[in-house]
Amino acid sequence: MACRGVLCALTESQDEALVATRDDTEVRAFVADVEQAWDRDWLCEVDKAWDAMHRCLSDGTLRLGRVDGGPLEQAVLGGGHHHEGGEYIVAHVLAGEVPAVAAALDAIDETWLRERYDLIDPADYQGVLDEEDFEYTWDYLQDVRQFYRRAAAAGRSVIFTVDQ
Repeated sequence: MACRGVLCALTESQDEALVATRDDTEVRAFVADVEQAWDRDWLCEVDKAWDAMHRCLSDGTLRLGRVDGGPLEQAVLGGGHHHEGGEYIVAHVLAGEVPAVAAALDAIDETWLRERYDLIDPADYQGVLDEEDFEYTWDYLQDVRQFYRRAAAAGRSVIFTVDQ
């Protein structure tokens, strides 16, 4: 599997369609349709940076769902989940929650992220924790920050998808 993450901002009708899905097959079909359209204005590729990013924004692990860490933990894996299998993740941040995520992301600076990054357990991390990986994560976080601002301004919900 590629493990390359993508964030997509959904229209209200897309959000309703996702919520109406009944099983993993329907969720995968829904996501395939959204990703097939590949609307660059409403997506943000995060490649493999999502892993370190989520760890920095949450409790340092890849735990799915909300852990009470506030809006930052929702940015990647912390939204509601619509897929039961471990090989594919679809995390969903509701439109009403997106502005809080955007505001929380805006408050992060490089020093804060570095402190959180340095706490990642190397034994639990798939990549190599080094300066290059940190810069990679920081650079993608800038894109995610801008993406959440746009989604918040448009009143859109957000999904994060990744093959494991």
